Amino acid sequence: MNQQPMINVDELTLEEIDKQIHLLNEYKQKLVAQEKTEDTPSQKYECVKNGNRKVVVIGGKGQLGRLFVRLFRDSDYPVETLEKDDWPHASQLLANAALVIVAVPIHLTDSIISQLKGLADDCILADITSIKQKPLSAMLDVHGGPVVGLHPMFGPDVEDFCDQTIVVCHGREEEQYEWLLRQLLIWRVRIHRVTAAEHDQTMAIVQVLRHFSTVAYGVHLAKENGTLSDILAMSSPIYRLELAMVGRLFAQNPDLYTEIIFANQDNVDMMQRFIDRFGELLTLIKLDDKAAFKKAFLQTREWFGEYADRFLTESGQMLAAAHHSIRDSR
Repeated sequence: MNQQPMINVDELTLEEIDKQIHLLNEYKQKLVAQEKTEDTPSQKYECVKNGNRKVVVIGGKGQLGRLFVRLFRDSDYPVETLEKDDWPHASQLLANAALVIVAVPIHLTDSIISQLKGLADDCILADITSIKQKPLSAMLDVHGGPVVGLHPMFGPDVEDFCDQTIVVCHGREEEQYEWLLRQLLIWRVRIHRVTAAEHDQTMAIVQVLRHFSTVAYGVHLAKENGTLSDILAMSSPIYRLELAMVGRLFAQNPDLYTEIIFANQDNVDMMQRFIDRFGELLTLIKLDDKAAFKKAFLQTREWFGEYADRFLTESGQMLAAAHHSIRDSR
């Protein structure tokens, strides 16, 4: 990988320094992801789809696309990647493909899919975008063959797919893409099947609302301008873990989280309801209405049901592991 040019910090403004720090963090993440992929020992898997027809991953040099490329190659599939500079030769790369996976940023997905006309009739067209209804509809419009939507519920920092969940949303001709699902199972993926509408509705809570609230909390901390070292020194283990999750998000690419949060304007109403709940609880505090606050607490506990105790146990185990990891790193 090319060396980054030297920067004369003395000539930069504070804003320019912040920008350079962000760019260097992005560069570091790419290096780490590449080294992790290159250093991971190759494990051979059974190949479900015998023959010499290839798999094409559009965006296969990206962080998540790279993982799919490696696993298909480890399963003895011929694999090609199609990147932004390869489109003049796209027809040759896509010719006679058994599977084409779209692994590009959300805001590029629809435009990329629209260029995929002329695939073989039995070629599987799939995407790994974090929203499902729009890309699935776009794939069904452009390709008359088998179509399936996939959403890996993990990031590029995993070493393999073992015990990781991939959400599967049916598009067309399941019997034709069934071999792909069997390949995922050989990689020990946990498959969770839902409709595209169900997926996007759930992701509004699991992903969009979570990221939105994390960004809001981080922005609030920055505006309050507390001293992080003091906050950490006086943090309980659970708060340190929560703070680590907030800091982890801000160490990553802002484009990714911006695209996820802004991807579906239908989620704005849900985010507004979330903010309204803050207002409702704040009103109880202003009124010193502890009884009503406690009632809301107990009603929510009832909604969690047996999961509350399960999550208490799981979080205790996570906290213990995190505590040992932090202690050992000091």
